[in-house]
Amino acid sequence: METKWIHFENLQEKEEILREAAGIIRQGGLVAFPTETVYGLGANALDEKAAKKIYAAKGRPSDNPLIVHISSVKELDELAVEVSHAGKKLAEAYWPGPLTLVFPKKPQVPDGTTGGLDTVAVRMPSDPLARKLIALAGVPIAAPSANRSGRPSPTTAEHVWQDMQGRIEMLLDGGSVGIGLESTIVDVTGQIPVLLRPGAVTMEMLESVVGHVEIDPAIQGPPKEGIRPKAPGMKYRHYAPRGELTLVEGEPGAVAEEINRLVKERQEEGRRVGVITTEETKNRYTGGIIRSIGERVHEETIAHNLFAVLREFDDLKVDYIYSESFSQENLGQAIMNRLVKAAGYHIIRV
Repeated sequence: METKWIHFENLQEKEEILREAAGIIRQGGLVAFPTETVYGLGANALDEKAAKKIYAAKGRPSDNPLIVHISSVKELDELAVEVSHAGKKLAEAYWPGPLTLVFPKKPQVPDGTTGGLDTVAVRMPSDPLARKLIALAGVPIAAPSANRSGRPSPTTAEHVWQDMQGRIEMLLDGGSVGIGLESTIVDVTGQIPVLLRPGAVTMEMLESVVGHVEIDPAIQGPPKEGIRPKAPGMKYRHYAPRGELTLVEGEPGAVAEEINRLVKERQEEGRRVGVITTEETKNRYTGGIIRSIGERVHEETIAHNLFAVLREFDDLKVDYIYSESFSQENLGQAIMNRLVKAAGYHIIRV
């Protein structure tokens, strides 16, 4: 299959290309497109065969549910049996935006889209190109991140091309995304909302709207055998670079000392080693390929750069990566969620 990589030159061309892309979606094909979080791999959410193409292109386990994207609130009516009070309040507060809500699904939403669950995960992206594509398609679009399963999520069209060339019909290039981490996911099917995946809509933001929000145990530790994932990213290893990633937690000076020791040890073995640090602490490191991913005082910069740095280390053929740890509050919760999963829960505490 030949993949068309589309770079937009002008507004008129954008309209024409989006109509072509919408036609591909309606006909059961796959189109990668930018959202404000990461690039998504889109297909008709109501077409089970199209959903299966997503799983095949990504190499994704079929019990890992897909997120369904809509362009307006009224489109939720064809997907959800009911919308709870908490669901309505959160949608009013944070749609369009990086928030996915889980509802009981209607029968027309195929099991192939929901991973066999009787619920459907839905979000309304704020990216105008994504919203326009959904509206032109005239169908809700199932769109997980547009990467091979388990790899760091794509935040540029180049990342998508690396993983999806020859596997999909079209790639819409909208430049670098804004946030850089996937959406927050909240289950609103019960009396108390449950956080299934942290993101840019933080726990603090959620609780300011609906009060107490519970946290699914899968966020807080390695998944147990036999669990059925309620949302993307809960069961399987995600976001992983090819090199072995280890997180180091503790007081900043002790963390830097331990990472420098580990880097030296690996280099003496003839290994290529990467270090993930920040602007505040990068001068503490003495060896390896050192990459600052942003400023701790501006966590959004860390979120934006995280996946790109992991992919850069892949390009550099790094064997081992050692990363500082981050706060578990506000956006830091989402950053640490991605890093811990990327590291396969391999953490050193000093």
